[in-house]
Amino acid sequence: MSFIELKNITKYFAGTSNPAVHSLNLGIDKGEIITLLGPSGCGKTTTLRMIAGFEHPTDGAIEIDGKQIFNKTHALPPEKRGIGMVFQDYALFPHMTILKNVMFGLNKWSVREKKQRAKEVLELVGLEDFANRYPTQLSGGQQQRVALARALAPKPHVVLMDEPFSNLDAGLREKMRFDVTNILRKANTTAIIVTHDQKDAFAVSDRVVVMKDGVIQQIAAPKEMYRCPKNCFVAQFVGKTNLLTGTMDDDQRHIHTHIGKVCLPDQWKEHVETVKLSIRPEGCQLAEQGAYCGVVERVTYGGEYQELYVRLHNQPELSSEPMLIYAPVEQDVEIGRIVSFDIKPELIALVE
Repeated sequence: MSFIELKNITKYFAGTSNPAVHSLNLGIDKGEIITLLGPSGCGKTTTLRMIAGFEHPTDGAIEIDGKQIFNKTHALPPEKRGIGMVFQDYALFPHMTILKNVMFGLNKWSVREKKQRAKEVLELVGLEDFANRYPTQLSGGQQQRVALARALAPKPHVVLMDEPFSNLDAGLREKMRFDVTNILRKANTTAIIVTHDQKDAFAVSDRVVVMKDGVIQQIAAPKEMYRCPKNCFVAQFVGKTNLLTGTMDDDQRHIHTHIGKVCLPDQWKEHVETVKLSIRPEGCQLAEQGAYCGVVERVTYGGEYQELYVRLHNQPELSSEPMLIYAPVEQDVEIGRIVSFDIKPELIALVE
Protein backbone atom coordinates (compact mmCIF):
# COMPACT_ATOMS: atom_id res chain seq x y z
CA MET A 1 0.00 0.00 0.00
CA SER A 2 1.31 3.45 -0.92
CA PHE A 3 2.06 6.15 1.66
CA ILE A 4 -0.48 8.48 0.03
CA GLU A 5 -3.55 7.07 -1.73
CA LEU A 6 -6.01 9.04 -3.86
CA LYS A 7 -8.94 6.75 -4.67
CA ASN A 8 -11.46 7.60 -7.38
CA ILE A 9 -11.25 11.32 -6.65
CA THR A 10 -13.84 13.37 -8.53
CA LYS A 11 -14.54 17.08 -8.11
CA TYR A 12 -17.44 19.09 -9.52
CA PHE A 13 -17.60 22.81 -8.86
CA ALA A 14 -21.03 24.41 -8.35
CA GLY A 15 -22.76 25.34 -11.60
CA THR A 16 -20.57 23.14 -13.82
CA SER A 17 -21.54 19.96 -15.67
CA ASN A 18 -18.00 18.73 -16.36
CA PRO A 19 -15.78 17.59 -13.48
CA ALA A 20 -12.60 19.52 -12.70
CA VAL A 21 -11.08 16.17 -11.67
CA HIS A 22 -12.53 12.85 -12.83
CA SER A 23 -12.02 9.41 -11.20
CA LEU A 24 -8.40 10.11 -10.28
CA ASN A 25 -6.40 7.25 -8.76
CA LEU A 26 -2.84 7.81 -7.60
CA GLY A 27 -0.50 6.12 -5.13
CA ILE A 28 2.63 7.88 -3.84
CA ASP A 29 5.43 6.18 -1.92
CA LYS A 30 7.07 7.63 1.18
CA GLY A 31 9.94 9.96 0.27
CA GLU A 32 8.85 10.16 -3.36
CA ILE A 33 8.71 13.44 -5.30
CA ILE A 34 5.74 13.53 -7.67
CA THR A 35 4.83 16.31 -10.10
CA LEU A 36 1.34 16.97 -11.43
CA LEU A 37 1.96 18.40 -14.91
CA GLY A 38 -0.54 19.84 -17.35
CA PRO A 39 -2.01 22.98 -18.96
CA SER A 40 -4.14 25.54 -17.13
CA GLY A 41 -7.51 24.09 -16.17
CA CYS A 42 -6.40 20.45 -16.26
CA GLY A 43 -7.24 19.88 -12.56
CA LYS A 44 -3.73 19.68 -11.11
CA THR A 45 -4.09 22.57 -8.63
CA THR A 46 -7.58 21.40 -7.66
CA THR A 47 -6.08 17.98 -6.87
CA LEU A 48 -3.40 19.62 -4.72
CA ARG A 49 -6.00 21.70 -2.87
CA MET A 50 -8.12 18.59 -2.18
CA ILE A 51 -5.11 16.83 -0.62
CA ALA A 52 -4.45 19.96 1.49
CA GLY A 53 -8.09 20.16 2.58
CA PHE A 54 -8.81 23.56 0.99
CA GLU A 55 -11.32 21.88 -1.33
CA HIS A 56 -13.46 18.78 -0.67
CA PRO A 57 -13.85 16.09 -3.37
CA THR A 58 -17.35 15.41 -4.63
CA ASP A 59 -16.54 11.72 -4.46
CA GLY A 60 -13.64 9.44 -3.54
CA ALA A 61 -11.26 9.01 -0.61
CA ILE A 62 -7.80 10.26 0.42
CA GLU A 63 -5.44 8.38 2.75
CA ILE A 64 -2.08 9.43 4.19
CA ASP A 65 0.05 6.89 6.05
CA GLY A 66 -2.88 4.50 6.39
CA LYS A 67 -5.21 7.14 7.87
CA GLN A 68 -8.27 8.34 5.98
CA ILE A 69 -8.20 12.14 5.85
CA PHE A 70 -11.24 12.34 3.56
CA ASN A 71 -14.15 10.14 2.58
CA LYS A 72 -17.89 10.64 2.03
CA THR A 73 -18.63 10.93 5.75
CA HIS A 74 -15.41 12.38 7.15
CA ALA A 75 -13.11 15.31 6.33
CA LEU A 76 -10.08 16.06 8.51
CA PRO A 77 -9.45 19.84 8.69
CA PRO A 78 -6.33 21.13 6.87
CA GLU A 79 -4.39 21.90 10.06
CA LYS A 80 -4.73 18.29 11.25
CA ARG A 81 -3.60 16.57 8.05
CA GLY A 82 0.14 16.86 8.67
CA ILE A 83 0.70 18.74 5.43
CA GLY A 84 3.18 21.52 4.68
CA MET A 85 2.21 23.97 1.92
CA VAL A 86 4.47 26.17 -0.22
CA PHE A 87 2.32 28.71 -2.06
CA GLN A 88 3.11 30.19 -5.46
CA ASP A 89 3.76 33.66 -3.99
CA TYR A 90 5.52 32.13 -0.91
CA ALA A 91 3.05 33.92 1.49
CA LEU A 92 5.77 35.15 3.87
CA PHE A 93 4.87 37.71 6.54
CA PRO A 94 6.76 40.93 5.63
CA HIS A 95 6.70 42.29 9.22
CA MET A 96 8.31 39.14 10.69
CA THR A 97 11.95 38.10 10.59
CA ILE A 98 12.89 34.95 8.69
CA LEU A 99 13.24 33.07 11.99
CA LYS A 100 9.75 34.12 13.13
CA ASN A 101 8.26 33.26 9.73
CA VAL A 102 9.59 29.72 10.08
CA MET A 103 8.45 29.48 13.73
CA PHE A 104 4.94 30.66 12.86
CA GLY A 105 3.36 27.25 12.18
CA LEU A 106 4.78 25.52 15.26
CA ASN A 107 1.77 26.25 17.46
CA LYS A 108 2.03 23.41 19.98
CA TRP A 109 5.77 23.72 20.53
CA SER A 110 7.48 25.58 23.38
CA VAL A 111 9.32 28.80 22.46
CA ARG A 112 12.66 27.07 22.97
CA GLU A 113 11.64 24.12 20.76
CA LYS A 114 10.29 26.48 18.10
CA LYS A 115 13.59 28.37 17.89
CA GLN A 116 15.62 25.17 17.83
CA ARG A 117 13.52 23.64 15.04
CA ALA A 118 13.47 26.88 13.02
CA LYS A 119 17.27 27.06 13.19
CA GLU A 120 17.52 23.41 12.12
CA VAL A 121 15.44 23.89 8.96
CA LEU A 122 17.10 27.22 8.12
CA GLU A 123 20.41 25.38 8.26
CA LEU A 124 18.93 22.66 6.03
CA VAL A 125 17.99 25.25 3.38
CA GLY A 126 21.29 27.13 3.78
CA LEU A 127 19.85 30.32 5.32
CA GLU A 128 21.00 30.08 8.96
CA ASP A 129 22.84 33.42 8.58
CA PHE A 130 19.66 35.20 7.42
CA ALA A 131 17.50 34.42 10.48
CA ASN A 132 17.18 38.06 11.58
CA ARG A 133 16.49 39.54 8.15
CA TYR A 134 13.05 40.32 6.73
CA PRO A 135 11.56 38.79 3.55
CA THR A 136 11.99 42.04 1.56
CA GLN A 137 15.74 41.83 2.21
CA LEU A 138 16.00 38.46 0.44
CA SER A 139 16.11 37.45 -3.22
CA GLY A 140 13.31 35.45 -4.84
CA GLY A 141 15.25 32.21 -4.52
CA GLN A 142 16.00 32.87 -0.85
CA GLN A 143 12.33 33.66 -0.16
CA GLN A 144 11.38 30.37 -1.78
CA ARG A 145 13.79 28.48 0.49
CA VAL A 146 12.30 30.25 3.53
CA ALA A 147 8.81 29.17 2.42
CA LEU A 148 10.08 25.59 2.05
CA ALA A 149 11.77 25.76 5.49
CA ARG A 150 8.49 26.93 7.04
CA ALA A 151 6.63 24.06 5.38
CA LEU A 152 9.22 21.52 6.61
CA ALA A 153 9.44 22.88 10.17
CA PRO A 154 6.44 20.96 11.66
CA LYS A 155 7.82 17.67 10.21
CA PRO A 156 4.81 17.11 7.91
CA HIS A 157 3.80 13.84 6.25
CA VAL A 158 3.96 15.53 2.86
CA VAL A 159 4.92 18.91 1.39
CA LEU A 160 2.72 20.40 -1.35
CA MET A 161 4.20 23.00 -3.73
CA ASP A 162 2.07 25.04 -6.13
CA GLU A 163 4.04 26.34 -9.16
CA PRO A 164 7.15 26.84 -6.98
CA PHE A 165 9.43 28.09 -9.78
CA SER A 166 7.06 30.32 -11.77
CA ASN A 167 8.16 33.61 -10.14
CA LEU A 168 11.87 33.05 -10.82
CA ASP A 169 13.95 34.15 -13.80
CA ALA A 170 15.50 31.48 -16.06
CA GLY A 171 18.96 31.29 -14.45
CA LEU A 172 17.68 31.22 -10.87
CA ARG A 173 14.91 28.81 -11.84
CA GLU A 174 17.46 26.18 -12.91
CA LYS A 175 19.44 26.57 -9.68
CA MET A 176 16.30 26.39 -7.51
CA ARG A 177 15.18 23.16 -9.17
CA PHE A 178 18.41 21.59 -7.93
CA ASP A 179 18.27 23.27 -4.50
CA VAL A 180 14.64 22.34 -3.79
CA THR A 181 15.18 18.71 -4.87
CA ASN A 182 18.33 18.51 -2.75
CA ILE A 183 16.53 19.92 0.32
CA LEU A 184 13.58 17.53 -0.06
CA ARG A 185 15.96 14.56 -0.47
CA LYS A 186 17.98 15.54 2.62
CA ALA A 187 14.78 15.86 4.66
CA ASN A 188 13.50 12.54 3.20
CA THR A 189 10.20 14.32 2.60
CA THR A 190 7.36 13.13 0.40
CA ALA A 191 6.44 15.97 -1.97
CA ILE A 192 3.75 16.74 -4.54
CA ILE A 193 4.54 19.59 -6.91
CA VAL A 194 2.21 21.29 -9.39
CA THR A 195 3.60 22.88 -12.55
CA HIS A 196 2.75 23.52 -16.19
CA ASP A 197 6.45 23.53 -17.15
CA GLN A 198 7.87 20.26 -18.48
CA LYS A 199 11.47 21.20 -17.59
CA ASP A 200 10.51 21.86 -13.96
CA ALA A 201 8.71 18.52 -13.78
CA PHE A 202 11.51 16.50 -15.35
CA ALA A 203 14.24 18.14 -13.25
CA VAL A 204 12.75 17.46 -9.81
CA SER A 205 10.51 14.38 -10.07
CA ASP A 206 10.79 10.67 -9.44
CA ARG A 207 7.55 10.33 -11.40
CA VAL A 208 5.48 12.75 -13.46
CA VAL A 209 1.67 12.67 -13.66
CA VAL A 210 0.38 14.32 -16.86
CA MET A 211 -3.22 15.55 -16.63
CA LYS A 212 -5.71 16.85 -19.19
CA ASP A 213 -9.34 17.85 -18.59
CA GLY A 214 -9.24 16.40 -15.07
CA VAL A 215 -8.05 12.98 -16.22
CA ILE A 216 -4.61 11.39 -15.77
CA GLN A 217 -3.07 10.73 -19.20
CA GLN A 218 0.13 9.01 -18.09
CA ILE A 219 2.22 8.34 -14.97
CA ALA A 220 5.90 7.61 -15.57
CA ALA A 221 9.49 8.50 -14.71
CA PRO A 222 10.67 11.55 -16.73
CA LYS A 223 12.91 9.57 -19.12
CA GLU A 224 10.25 6.94 -19.79
CA MET A 225 7.58 9.58 -20.38
CA TYR A 226 9.74 11.47 -22.88
CA ARG A 227 10.90 8.36 -24.72
CA CYS A 228 7.59 6.46 -24.60
CA PRO A 229 4.65 8.90 -24.41
CA LYS A 230 1.33 7.12 -24.14
CA ASN A 231 -0.68 9.35 -26.47
CA CYS A 232 -0.44 12.37 -28.78
CA PHE A 233 -1.25 14.85 -26.02
CA VAL A 234 1.56 13.62 -23.77
CA ALA A 235 4.01 13.46 -26.68
CA GLN A 236 3.39 17.12 -27.55
CA PHE A 237 3.12 18.42 -23.98
CA VAL A 238 6.40 17.02 -22.65
CA GLY A 239 8.53 18.21 -25.56
CA LYS A 240 8.49 18.95 -29.26
CA THR A 241 7.75 16.06 -31.56
CA ASN A 242 6.76 15.04 -35.08
CA LEU A 243 3.46 13.15 -35.23
CA LEU A 244 2.98 10.89 -38.25
CA THR A 245 0.17 8.53 -39.23
CA GLY A 246 0.97 5.33 -41.08
CA THR A 247 0.19 1.68 -41.72
CA MET A 248 2.13 -1.19 -40.19
CA ASP A 249 4.14 -3.57 -42.36
CA ASP A 250 3.61 -7.34 -42.07
CA ASP A 251 6.95 -7.59 -40.23
CA GLN A 252 5.43 -5.43 -37.44
CA ARG A 253 8.66 -3.42 -37.35
CA HIS A 254 8.21 -0.92 -40.19
CA ILE A 255 5.57 1.78 -40.65
CA HIS A 256 4.63 3.18 -44.06
CA THR A 257 4.06 6.97 -43.76
CA HIS A 258 3.83 9.92 -46.15
CA ILE A 259 7.54 10.62 -45.61
CA GLY A 260 8.51 7.00 -46.39
CA LYS A 261 9.12 3.80 -44.44
CA VAL A 262 10.01 4.32 -40.76
CA CYS A 263 11.62 1.63 -38.59
CA LEU A 264 10.45 1.03 -35.01
CA PRO A 265 13.01 0.29 -32.26
CA ASP A 266 11.44 -3.14 -31.60
CA GLN A 267 8.96 -5.43 -33.27
CA TRP A 268 5.46 -4.42 -32.18
CA LYS A 269 3.59 -6.98 -30.07
CA GLU A 270 0.42 -7.06 -32.16
CA HIS A 271 -0.49 -6.17 -35.71
CA VAL A 272 -2.37 -2.86 -35.94
CA GLU A 273 -3.50 -1.51 -39.30
CA THR A 274 -3.23 2.26 -38.70
CA VAL A 275 -0.78 3.69 -36.19
CA LYS A 276 0.41 7.06 -34.93
CA LEU A 277 4.12 7.75 -34.48
CA SER A 278 5.90 10.29 -32.28
CA ILE A 279 9.41 11.12 -33.57
CA ARG A 280 11.51 13.45 -31.43
CA PRO A 281 13.41 16.15 -33.39
CA GLU A 282 16.74 15.07 -31.87
CA GLY A 283 16.04 11.61 -33.34
CA CYS A 284 16.39 13.09 -36.84
CA GLN A 285 20.08 13.46 -37.74
CA LEU A 286 21.43 15.26 -40.78
CA ALA A 287 23.43 12.89 -43.01
CA GLU A 288 25.13 13.17 -46.42
CA GLN A 289 23.24 10.18 -47.80
CA GLY A 290 20.24 10.12 -45.45
CA ALA A 291 17.15 8.04 -46.09
CA TYR A 292 14.91 11.12 -46.09
CA CYS A 293 15.36 14.32 -48.10
CA GLY A 294 13.67 17.73 -48.19
CA VAL A 295 13.91 21.52 -48.38
CA VAL A 296 14.52 23.70 -45.32
CA GLU A 297 11.50 26.02 -44.94
CA ARG A 298 12.46 27.72 -41.67
CA VAL A 299 15.41 27.90 -39.28
CA THR A 300 15.08 28.90 -35.62
CA TYR A 301 18.17 29.39 -33.47
CA GLY A 302 17.67 27.72 -30.08
CA GLY A 303 21.04 28.42 -28.45
CA GLU A 304 22.10 24.80 -27.93
CA TYR A 305 20.81 23.71 -31.34
CA GLN A 306 19.03 24.94 -34.48
CA GLU A 307 15.46 23.98 -35.25
CA LEU A 308 15.08 23.09 -38.92
CA TYR A 309 11.61 22.82 -40.44
CA VAL A 310 12.05 20.55 -43.44
CA ARG A 311 9.41 19.81 -46.08
CA LEU A 312 10.16 16.46 -47.61
CA HIS A 313 10.09 15.93 -51.39
CA ASN A 314 7.29 13.38 -51.01
CA GLN A 315 5.41 15.77 -48.68
CA PRO A 316 4.33 18.51 -51.13
CA GLU A 317 1.00 19.47 -49.59
CA LEU A 318 1.37 22.68 -47.55
CA SER A 319 -1.48 21.62 -45.28
CA SER A 320 0.77 19.06 -43.53
CA GLU A 321 3.41 20.07 -40.99
CA PRO A 322 7.06 20.02 -42.09
CA MET A 323 9.42 17.73 -40.18
CA LEU A 324 11.18 19.34 -37.21
CA ILE A 325 14.87 18.43 -36.94
CA TYR A 326 17.49 19.57 -34.44
CA ALA A 327 20.83 20.43 -36.02
CA PRO A 328 24.15 21.38 -34.35
CA VAL A 329 24.65 25.15 -34.02
CA GLU A 330 27.98 24.98 -35.84
CA GLN A 331 26.34 23.72 -39.04
CA ASP A 332 25.55 26.46 -41.52
CA VAL A 333 22.03 25.71 -42.77
CA GLU A 334 20.09 28.23 -44.85
CA ILE A 335 16.43 28.43 -45.85
CA GLY A 336 15.89 26.81 -49.24
CA ARG A 337 18.77 24.35 -48.84
CA ILE A 338 18.13 20.67 -49.61
CA VAL A 339 19.11 18.44 -46.68
CA SER A 340 18.95 14.71 -46.06
CA PHE A 341 18.65 12.95 -42.72
CA ASP A 342 18.19 9.62 -40.97
CA ILE A 343 15.79 8.79 -38.13
CA LYS A 344 17.00 6.94 -35.02
CA PRO A 345 14.53 4.12 -34.26
CA GLU A 346 15.14 4.42 -30.47
CA LEU A 347 13.57 7.92 -30.49
CA ILE A 348 10.36 6.73 -32.18
CA ALA A 349 7.30 5.76 -30.15
CA LEU A 350 3.87 4.41 -31.05
CA VAL A 351 1.19 6.58 -29.46
CA GLU A 352 -2.58 6.49 -29.08
